[in-house]
Amino acid sequence: MYEEILPYMKSYRIYINNNSLFIADSIPKQIEKIQQVEVNNFDFLTFHKSLVKGGKKDYILISKTPKLLFKNIKKKLTIIKAAGGLVKNDKGDYLFIFRNKKWDLPKGKVEKGEKIKIAAVREVEEECGVKVEKRKSLLGKTYHIYELNGEVILKCTSWYPMKVKGMPKLIPQKEEGITTASWVSPQGIKVKMKNTYPLIYDILKTKKLL
Repeated sequence: MYEEILPYMKSYRIYINNNSLFIADSIPKQIEKIQQVEVNNFDFLTFHKSLVKGGKKDYILISKTPKLLFKNIKKKLTIIKAAGGLVKNDKGDYLFIFRNKKWDLPKGKVEKGEKIKIAAVREVEEECGVKVEKRKSLLGKTYHIYELNGEVILKCTSWYPMKVKGMPKLIPQKEEGITTASWVSPQGIKVKMKNTYPLIYDILKTKKLL
């Protein structure tokens, strides 16, 4: 979940497979069936190990200082920064990619010394073979957990709205595992959402596309 998606509070949402952990100052009214986690002596790595694989539940840590709590959690994890774009063409269609058997938005890791907003444009252009005409201000950030060689990693992705001229031909970057790149009409987005990641749903909802 990107920061400040809920207007009445400062909150974060970390996706852990199909589960998610909110860090907020109160329980969000929009979320049904959420399980509160005791904040005292909370250890994220222990919590992460306790989650049932294949589970799909929402948990919440309630704190008067959610920003500080989130910062302390991040200190115990390996952080990888990434950036991507929600790209629109002149026809009003949006750019989607198909990778790892799911529909996704173009994104990739930020290189050492590279500015995040520059990385976002570079990744879109490399992954889809387009030229970005305009990049707007930050849309939001998403957070998700995965494991690599036994290490727990928190991937922080910054998302930017982008614009391209016309309706350019797309060239998927197959060496990055992208099998398809497609322009999708606003009406067709819901179909793609049947096979995507929850954090992509969040980003699209921010732009009121869902």
